[in-house]
Amino acid sequence: MPIITSPQEFNVDDLYVDLRHVIDRPLYLKCEGFNFAGSVKLKAAAAMVEAAEAEGALTPDSVIVESSSGNLGIALSLIAASRGLKFVCVTDPRCNPASMRVMRALGAEVRVVSDKDDNGGYLGGRIAHVRELCESGRQYVWLNQYANRNNWLAHYRGTAPSIDREFPDLEVLFVGAGTTGTLMGCARYFRERNRPVTIVAVDAVGSVTFGGIPERRMVPGLGTSSKPDLVDESLVDDVVHVAEPDTIRTVRALSSRGFLFGGSTGTVVSGACRWLEAKYPGEDPVAVAIAPDLGERYLDSIYEESWVREHFGELPPDILEH
Repeated sequence: MPIITSPQEFNVDDLYVDLRHVIDRPLYLKCEGFNFAGSVKLKAAAAMVEAAEAEGALTPDSVIVESSSGNLGIALSLIAASRGLKFVCVTDPRCNPASMRVMRALGAEVRVVSDKDDNGGYLGGRIAHVRELCESGRQYVWLNQYANRNNWLAHYRGTAPSIDREFPDLEVLFVGAGTTGTLMGCARYFRERNRPVTIVAVDAVGSVTFGGIPERRMVPGLGTSSKPDLVDESLVDDVVHVAEPDTIRTVRALSSRGFLFGGSTGTVVSGACRWLEAKYPGEDPVAVAIAPDLGERYLDSIYEESWVREHFGELPPDILEH
C-alpha cells in the first residue's frame, strides 16, 4: 500500500497500452498521465525545483515563475503548493481553460499573454513577460524549462531507463517535441549506451523546432514558435510533422475505444502510425511511443465539436463521427 506525504511522490511509471487492436500498428503507448499533475511534466518540474533548491537559487521567500501552455504549469502549481511556495504561470490564449482552473485551484497566479511573436506564436511574448517579472524583483525565480538541463535529466534518469527495463529489445522510440526535454533525455540515454534504437521526434505542423515553417497552432502541448535551447538534432534519427486535424482524428479514434488521451498523445500516435507504415510496412518492430497526458482537460477543445468547427471549419466526417 503506497503512503505518500507529497503529491509528486506518486507516479505510475510502468503502464503501457498495446495499440494494435486500435490502430492496426505494432505500437506500445507509455502512459505518463497517472500522477497528481496528470502529465509527464511532473518529472521535469520536480527535477528543476529540487535542483534550484539545492543550488540555493530557490528559497522559502522565492516566487517561481515559468512560461507554460498548461501541463508544466499544473505540475509546478502542485509542487509549489506542496512546498508552501508562490508560483506565477505565464501562458497564452491556447491554454485549455480547464488547465487554468486547475492551476488557480492549486493557488497559482495565471497570467495570459496575447501578444504574438515574429513567428505568429505566443512563446516570445510569454518569455518577454517572464523576463520583465524577473527584472522587477529578486524574489522571482525563472526555472526556464526551455534551457534547463534538469528538464532532460529527469527523463535521462527516469523515463528512458524505465522504458529500457520493460523493452530490452526496443527498436523504435517515438517522442513528442515541445521543450524537447523528454526527447533529449531519452535520446541521450540510448545513444550513450550504444543501443540500436531509432529515435523519432514527433512535432506539430507549424512548429519551428526542427526548421518547420511557422503556422497557426491551436492544440497546446507540442510544437514551438521559438526553437528551444535544449534541442540537439544530432540525437534524433527522424522527425515527423503532424497536422492538427490528424491529431484530432487520432484522439477521437482512441477515445472511441475507451482511451481518453490529450492532444499531445494524439499527435505522437498519429505520427508514429504514419512513420511505421512508411518504414516497416507489414513488419512487427518493437516500437514504443510516449503519451504525455490524459484527455480530461481537452473536453472543451479537441473533444468538443463546436470548438473544432470554429477553429478548423468543416472537417471530414471521419473526424467528428466518434
